[in-house]
Amino acid sequence: MAGMPDPLTAPSPAAWCSHLSKRFGRQQAVRSVSFEVGRGEIVGLLGANGAGKTTVIKMLLGLVRPDDGDVMLLGRPGTDPASRAKVGYLPELFRYQPWLTASEVLDLHARLSGLRPREPRRHELLGEVGLAERAGDRVGGFSKGMQQRLGLAVALIGEPELVILDEPTSALDPLGRADVRDLVLSLRERGVAVLLNSHLIGEVERVCDRVVILDHGDVAAKGTLAQLLGQRRIVLRLGNVGDDARARLRVTGNVTEDAGTFHVSLGNHQAPDGASDRGDDDATVASLVSDLASFGVRIYAVEQARVTLEDRLLGILRHDATATTAQQDAS
Repeated sequence: MAGMPDPLTAPSPAAWCSHLSKRFGRQQAVRSVSFEVGRGEIVGLLGANGAGKTTVIKMLLGLVRPDDGDVMLLGRPGTDPASRAKVGYLPELFRYQPWLTASEVLDLHARLSGLRPREPRRHELLGEVGLAERAGDRVGGFSKGMQQRLGLAVALIGEPELVILDEPTSALDPLGRADVRDLVLSLRERGVAVLLNSHLIGEVERVCDRVVILDHGDVAAKGTLAQLLGQRRIVLRLGNVGDDARARLRVTGNVTEDAGTFHVSLGNHQAPDGASDRGDDDATVASLVSDLASFGVRIYAVEQARVTLEDRLLGILRHDATATTAQQDAS
């Protein structure tokens, strides 16, 4: 398979896919998606509902057969069942037998994985997810959040080298989300790779080394947070803004206006290490302010603002939505 990593020449990624594509009937769910998750790395998978995130995860795990593309897990082709032996998985939707206790659920999944249940490991896992005191309680009496915690323990039962989490914090309160965040970071410290699909962008921004953004089945953007968020933004409160000043603002970057407050996204100047070149941006702001003053604009405030991952994601999705609408109107 062309382009597949060679484990003999370099350490293989924990997960790797190239040009994954999948169609369901007339709907193209995923189109030529390529990315990798390095060993001991946390990668976030982001996108709107229906972007193809869960389908990509299922193709990685062999639960859905791709129409095209290749997968490798932990140095083995995805077509080899042994590639999934050290992969832990928490699906978005799952159910456990309500008559089983939390300990019995872990025992069952250990046996299904070909493992011999070990009491210390079982107790340790339930402690990691905050269920140590509920080990003997039946799952039927668990809240959705408690079942989510149990699902995390199940994903970790085989001491995996790669963990794939599909919406792991969907039913958790703020304390539970913080617990999951700490658990994911501890996995990275132990050298475990994590692929995290979550709608909670703030959680992704806190823990992920890199991010892959999907939109309508395509990779819309990917990279480190420094690369994706390198763009800076300034907020100006202005008065007496004429046409010349508005044109000057638009030359600087993308502009939005709200009752005399102008938000300007600066050009994305990248330094060699992926960080934003702040020197260039500072010079751009100084020149802009000088030119606005020469046009007679009243400048009440100039503030710098950080572009968040949510800003970046919404910018991509809105841009694509606008482009799609324009194409439909043209046709």
